[in-house]
Amino acid sequence: MSSSAKNYEVRKSPVHGNGVFALRPIGAGERIIEYRGERISWDHATERAAERGGPINHTFYFSLADGNVIDGGRRGNDARWINHACEPNCEAYEEDGRVYIHALRDIDEGEELNYNYALIYDERHTPALKRQFACRCGTPGCSGTMLAPKRRSRKKSERSS
Repeated sequence: MSSSAKNYEVRKSPVHGNGVFALRPIGAGERIIEYRGERISWDHATERAAERGGPINHTFYFSLADGNVIDGGRRGNDARWINHACEPNCEAYEEDGRVYIHALRDIDEGEELNYNYALIYDERHTPALKRQFACRCGTPGCSGTMLAPKRRSRKKSERSS
């Protein structure tokens, strides 16, 4: 197999919309794809989301450590179709300002690729908000939401027994 041959394909997903599926076994730790798209500022990303009439995280945005965003919806590639899972088989990480998707474990041919989006949303996580970001991954440890858990304050309420 040539090094330029893709090891994945995009097709309809049983989880949500399109998904990305392995065309061959992929080994744990293997780099699969770079998440590409137009690099824009967070402010510009917020404006684009407002123009589209949707929440900021219902986009193909990938936040970067420097505060900028990759908009996979503009000049993006197949990585934008990788779905969320609470117990993922891949992880996304940033290296020198670029984002790569790697296999967390061995992935079988035909298996859908996924990573945990762990979306950060500063507002209160109300039931309505959780419904907007509902997870459909179906993994045994599914949290029911694509939102990252809110950080708990260090103060714990004391209860008398």
